[in-house]
Order: sequence, then structure tokens, then C-alpha cells
Amino acid sequence: MAPPSSSSTVTSARRRDNNDKTIRLNEKPGAEGQDAAAADEPELQRDPIEIKYRDFFWTYTEEPHRTRRLAIIKAHPEVTKLCGPEPLTKYVVLLVVSTQLLCAYLLRDAAFFSLPFWATAYVIGATANQNLFLAIHEISHNLAFRSATANRLFAILANLPIGVPYSASFRPYHLTHHKSLGVDGLDTDLPTALEAVVFDSVLGKAFFCTFQIFFYALRPMCVYAVPFTWVSAANLAVQLAFDAALVRACGSRALLYLLLSSFLAGSLHPTAGHFIAEHYVYPESVADPVRQRDPDNGVPVPETFSYYGPLNWLTYNVGLHNEHHDFPAVPWTRLPELHRVAREFYRDLPQHRSWTYVIWQFIFDESVGLRCRVKRKEGGRLVGGAGAGKKQQQQRVAAVADWKQDEIEA
Repeated sequence: MAPPSSSSTVTSARRRDNNDKTIRLNEKPGAEGQDAAAADEPELQRDPIEIKYRDFFWTYTEEPHRTRRLAIIKAHPEVTKLCGPEPLTKYVVLLVVSTQLLCAYLLRDAAFFSLPFWATAYVIGATANQNLFLAIHEISHNLAFRSATANRLFAILANLPIGVPYSASFRPYHLTHHKSLGVDGLDTDLPTALEAVVFDSVLGKAFFCTFQIFFYALRPMCVYAVPFTWVSAANLAVQLAFDAALVRACGSRALLYLLLSSFLAGSLHPTAGHFIAEHYVYPESVADPVRQRDPDNGVPVPETFSYYGPLNWLTYNVGLHNEHHDFPAVPWTRLPELHRVAREFYRDLPQHRSWTYVIWQFIFDESVGLRCRVKRKEGGRLVGGAGAGKKQQQQRVAAVADWKQDEIEA
């Protein structure tokens, strides 16, 4: 089968000043001609497996979203009026949950290894459960209701067709991803060094893309633990009770349909392309990929990418990912308006035109892989986490990811 058109991904980049330093492999941040302060910065201490094999893109620069958020607010103060809950969200969630329960009921007697079962799970079920994944993402930012408790409880309801309780733990991990974008040991969206080595081949990347839902589910727990709260207990109890009731009323195949839908939603499915498209660095994301690998050339490494295609209609506009990271308090229905108002800040940023091609290129292009992520050793804030030793030291607040209270409540 011929690959999708390579024109599916279009990117661009701007230059940075010489104070921005991104290092690749075992290079030191200081170099002749750079200012003294930069030269005095300590060398990053990295996992030996990264240095021995291939490294991530290590940087000393701050994440770009806080700076751009402040610049956009200064240029367009009216964008702060876009923040706040979206009432439509709860109705969309109820519709999708009802659709999945209906499909589970209709397939209660279908053979698991039949075409209707798998076709329905892939076309309808995976799309619906991806929608619910992203509904929970939206709700984690308190964008369904004004009440924090109402958002937590509604996320548990949205979790039901997914079959596995995860909404309670997703929120602290995801908010830490925002507060600590790219920070090694805090941002659990980042692949580990072991993953980058083991899956650095066509077959390895195909395996990763096929089973990436398990990587996203299990990796965070291997990095650090979040507290088990009353919301966690409620999420677990309600989900187990729902699964038991569904099996009792409709049989095991109804539950298998929901679980298969969740697996396919995070596998080789068009909407699953957003997992990779959001933060992996593709070669087209800079004007000169060769010069980009030399930090002394001052070519920036972008770390967040948007997608403005039709699949946003099914995924709460998660493709507008630069916009989302700039303004996490703006709900999905108003992200296009944010893009329109602040167009001059977004039109030259790297972007993807096809999530399907993102997956294809990720697997078959040897210049793209799990190591193609921007990482930081310093900065960030752990949200709702509990750790010890090194992890506790990393809970300090740094200017890299620190949000002012008026920014959060804008």
C-alpha cells in the first residue's frame, strides 16, 4: 500500500537568539562566543543508556507556552474572556456514553472474533472512546462545570464506557504535564530512555503505536505515584460496579466490546495520531534539520504542534494543541476563536495536516522515533503527586513552568 502524501505534514520555524541552548547527545552547554553565564551552566546528567545510544533533545530553554500566553494577553486582553466552562460538554459526553452502551447491548450476542464485532469496535467504538478520553482531558481542566467536585464526578461518568478506571489519576498526571512540560521525571508523557532504545526500529515503533494505550497507562505509575484520594476510590468503585452490572445484564461480550474499543482508540486508529502529533519533533519542524542538531547554530527545537484538520470535530479540538497549552482554561469550543484572535502568534508555528500520516511517518521514517522529544532536567511543578528522594526535590517551583494566580484564573 502506498504511503499517504508526504505533503500531509507542513511545518515552519523561527530563529532564536544565541542565549537559547539546546543540546544533543553529550554536548556541553557552554561554547566559545557564548556569554559567561551560559558557559557556567552545569552539564546535564543523563541516563547512561541515553548517552550510549541515542539521546533526546535536551534543552536549557524555558517551555514556550507561558511566554506566549503573556504576550497574547498583552496584545489581545480580550482572550481572557474565552476562559471558563463549556455547558455543551456534558451533553456531548452523555450522547457518546449512551451510544457506546447501545452498541455494547446490540453486540451482546455477537461472536468476539466476528467482522461486525471488530468493525463496530474500530469505526464507532474506538472513535467514541477516544472522544471520551479527550472529554476526561477537557474535564480535568474543570471545563465542564464551575464546581471542581462536579467535574471530578462527571469525569467518573465519562469513564464508564472505557471499562478501566483512570479519570481520577489522569488529572494530576496531566496537569503536571502542563506545569512541567518536558521535565524529565515529572512529565510522564515523555518516553523513557529504555523505550527509546528498545523501540528504535520500524518493528519497534509499529509495536509502540499498536499498543501505545498501554504505554500511556502504565508509564506514569513507573515514574512516580499520585495519592489515592476519595476521588480515586469513587472512580474505582463505580467502574467496577458498572462493569459487573454490565456483565450481569448483557454478558461478557458487552464489556469486551468496550475494552476492545478502548484498546483500538489508542492503537493504529486515525484519532490516535494526536498522541504522537502533539509533542514529537519531526524533521520538517525546522528549516534545516542538519543545522538544528548543532545547538551553537541557534536553531530552535519546537516541542508542541497543532493540527487544524477535520478530526478535531471528533476530539474536542485537541489538535489545537499550541493553543491549548497556551490557555488551558479555554474550552474546546473556543479554541478556534483563540486561534483567530491571536493568529499572528500561531500562523508560523509548526503544524501537522494529517494524523494518519503522522503515524505512518513515525513508524517508517528512521529520522523520527521515541527519542524525538524535547527534555529538561530542571524546573516544573508536580501537581497532586507524592514521591520521595529525588522526586521530592523536583517538586520545587521554577520560573520555567510557574503560573501566576491571575494567569490561572484569567
